[in-house]
Amino acid sequence: MTLFQRIKKILLSICMFAAALFFILNPSDEAYMAVVSILSIGLAVTGIKDIVYYYTMAKHMVGGKIILIQGVIILDFAIVTGSLTNVPKIFILMYLIGIHAFSGVVEILRAMEAKRVVEGPWKMKFSHGVVNLVLAIACLIFIRQPNTALIIYSIGLMYSAAVRLFSAFEKTTFVVIRL
Repeated sequence: MTLFQRIKKILLSICMFAAALFFILNPSDEAYMAVVSILSIGLAVTGIKDIVYYYTMAKHMVGGKIILIQGVIILDFAIVTGSLTNVPKIFILMYLIGIHAFSGVVEILRAMEAKRVVEGPWKMKFSHGVVNLVLAIACLIFIRQPNTALIIYSIGLMYSAAVRLFSAFEKTTFVVIRL
């Protein structure tokens, strides 16, 4: 990882942490709309990025169509998320429960596979999956509280910022092939 990439990761994690603190300290309808907008825009950018990547590179790769399908599904999630501004907050909580539970199970399964197949860093994936499952359970427990969606989103944002900051300071390994 280059110095510029490290600085970019550090600055992004600081911005994520500041946004999460802002949402926790100022729980209002404007903050709720900002969270929905951030989620929608983030998903849309990711979906469009995957679709563009498919048309520029992945269509020539084995299994490249999966990237196209993933991009279209993520873009659909972005559209659905953007349309959730005028619905009751319970639907956003159900949406957060589904996202956190699904990604938690997937991350735990990936970590178990990584532990079984290679001796690489599987602990970070496992902890990320456990945190996602805990956030989904917290959403279920506090589903009737008015600001649960903001708090759960903020906690997840803080955790992602901490992981990003931690990864910015990790040593990167280089593979050298000698002929």
